[in-house]
Amino acid sequence: MFNRKLGLLVAILAVVFSLVGCSGRSRGTNTSRLDIIKNRGKLICGVSGQLPGFSFVKANGEYAGLDVDVCRAIAAAIFDDPKKVEFRNLNAKERFTALQTGEIDILSRNTTWTLSRDTSTGLEFAPVVFYDGQGIMVRKNSNIKKLEDLKDKSICIQTGTTNEQNIADQMRQRGISYKPLVFEDVNTTFTTYEQGRCEAITSDRSQLVSRRATLPQPNDHVVLDTVISKEPLAPAVKNGDSRWFDVVKWTINALINAEELGVNSQNVSQLASSDNPEIKRLLGIEGDLGKGAGLTNDFASRIIKYVGNYSEVYERNLGKNSDLKLERGLNKLWNQGGILYAPPFR
Repeated sequence: MFNRKLGLLVAILAVVFSLVGCSGRSRGTNTSRLDIIKNRGKLICGVSGQLPGFSFVKANGEYAGLDVDVCRAIAAAIFDDPKKVEFRNLNAKERFTALQTGEIDILSRNTTWTLSRDTSTGLEFAPVVFYDGQGIMVRKNSNIKKLEDLKDKSICIQTGTTNEQNIADQMRQRGISYKPLVFEDVNTTFTTYEQGRCEAITSDRSQLVSRRATLPQPNDHVVLDTVISKEPLAPAVKNGDSRWFDVVKWTINALINAEELGVNSQNVSQLASSDNPEIKRLLGIEGDLGKGAGLTNDFASRIIKYVGNYSEVYERNLGKNSDLKLERGLNKLWNQGGILYAPPFR
């Protein structure tokens, strides 16, 4: 009898402890990263810090680039202040760990959205901010025109990137032998190429154009026409926090929709009196759209006021108003010959 009673008591206690544990987990899951960021008073954003056009440090010590502006847009949406961001430089190998462990709130670092990264690394990818493709840069006097010309030649590659696997796949598929020189640090990778220790270097085409501009003799190098992969670059957050994920998603969507509606940093104040219902919803004049995301209803207006629309961000960092002069190509709006598209504010 005693043993049965003892067994029953143990079983009851097990259920109680289980319920307490479940309750604790439930409370934990109700705390969004958004709440943590608001209480902290700033956003912590993981970037490269070494890639002009996307994220780099200017001579005056300020961060600049498309990836940087994405984080500033999020800070503007949350705090009405784009400066409430702390940037942390991460290399390709350590970037995912920093997000998984909570060292950073968001990874905005020219990162390709892939199936394995989306499903096995605990990440959730936001909308694509730059559609890219992998390319190859060589010296003009090398007479290298296509992949086949790289047979038995050395290629500099940064490890921990999709570029490493893509070049391996393409060369194996074509039966082309080559000599990979692999490095963890992007600066070491490009310095090795610059020193002539490898005959070619492969990376995203935008990165190749960006880094070519920093070489002593940029015109001595050429990015081949060959594109060997799709590289949709997108910010990422840690999986399992839909509230925080919504803020990141709709910040990017606001940038794109603002361009489509003709709203920019110069006219956003005047358009607050627009009769266009789409513009009214975007700017929070009508509706309660921001409230559902844990933001103020005018969060998109804040973003546009401080950072601009997608076109302004692109042209300032990568396009005609930058040193890179990159054509928008696929990154044009869907109704202007590109594939950039955002769900409506409704």
